Amino acid sequence: MQAVANAVVNDGQREIADSTPLDAKARSEMVRRLFQEHNRALIGFLIARLQSEAEAHDVAQEAYVRLLQLEQASAVSFLRAHLFTIAGNLAIDRLRQRRVRERNSPQDFFEDLLTRPGPDRTAIAQQEMGIIKQALRELPEKCRRAFMLHVFAGHSVQEIAAQMNLTDRMIRHYVARAMATCRQRLDEAEKG
Repeated sequence: MQAVANAVVNDGQREIADSTPLDAKARSEMVRRLFQEHNRALIGFLIARLQSEAEAHDVAQEAYVRLLQLEQASAVSFLRAHLFTIAGNLAIDRLRQRRVRERNSPQDFFEDLLTRPGPDRTAIAQQEMGIIKQALRELPEKCRRAFMLHVFAGHSVQEIAAQMNLTDRMIRHYVARAMATCRQRLDEAEKG
């Protein structure tokens, strides 16, 4: 409680006078007040960046969780600014992930393979599928399985994560890794 006693309210921001570790109750109270005072502005800030209200709420929630995990009082000085910095960084991460997912969409990738024009389309598609199958055999089992469930069986990332007892993030990593490996093998075959 020493840290809370040393907190000074200054224009909606908290400055901490020492670096005493905050207990969970003190952190929770500080974040609760920060939520009450600044959540609307934070959500507006994130909607402007992400162009999605649902994602803005998700990122805001994650930012509050990260703020709750701070242990040192000195790390909590200027809480509002720190909250917006965390949220801004999380929004940037989301935008990067969105671009990667859009660029590496498995459905687009395979649709492109199957819809190439020309009389030899079937032969080329079969050859490329052979290259892809070989590339998938080279991957670790969990990576290959996650990719196959997502692309060929049409399961969502969340379903695969639950089935494989892994995090959503790990499944997305596996799918992206498999996708990159397949693209690399196809590029190598085309060049060589």
